[in-house]
Amino acid sequence: MKNYFVDKDIRVNVEKLRNAYETIKDKLGFSTDDPSNKDFHAICVNRKPGDPNSISGGNVRGLYWTYPNEKGEEEQRCPRINEGDYTEICPDFKSTYIEEVYNNILKNYKLGRVRLLLKPPRSCLSWHRDPERRLHIPIITNLGARMVIEDESFHMPADGRVYITDNRKYHNFFNGGEQNRVHLVAVLLE
Repeated sequence: MKNYFVDKDIRVNVEKLRNAYETIKDKLGFSTDDPSNKDFHAICVNRKPGDPNSISGGNVRGLYWTYPNEKGEEEQRCPRINEGDYTEICPDFKSTYIEEVYNNILKNYKLGRVRLLLKPPRSCLSWHRDPERRLHIPIITNLGARMVIEDESFHMPADGRVYITDNRKYHNFFNGGEQNRVHLVAVLLE
């Protein structure tokens, strides 16, 4: 697999998805003003059945590896999440267009955690790799919002297309623009 590809069989109404996000974001505290969310802003869309604790703390971030210094020694961060346990839509998303998109994706892919991920303006993630591939649906973006996988940089426009990225390779995401970048991101299980 290349670093990413577009799934031509799935399209979403990005305007409806953006409206659903805008309706729910404040209710769920998705704010860049919260200092505890300085580098990682996420809202879980699904959870372990009946377990509201499965969408908080380290369960939001999950396992990844990084190079924290120049020695080139990879370090594991955060515990492994049993992605297959995340099978229930969170109550706040029931009867929304986000639930409709979630159910449509499930027709084509086996999913783990599904999250709304926000990257504030002029910020980036660390150079890291994850245990699985990811499915991205851009909701709000700008030309300065780019994903870098190994040596390849690319922009994912918010046009209703679905992108599959190989996050098992070293990558990061940066938002070099002046507005928030928001994607619906799902862990893909093989």
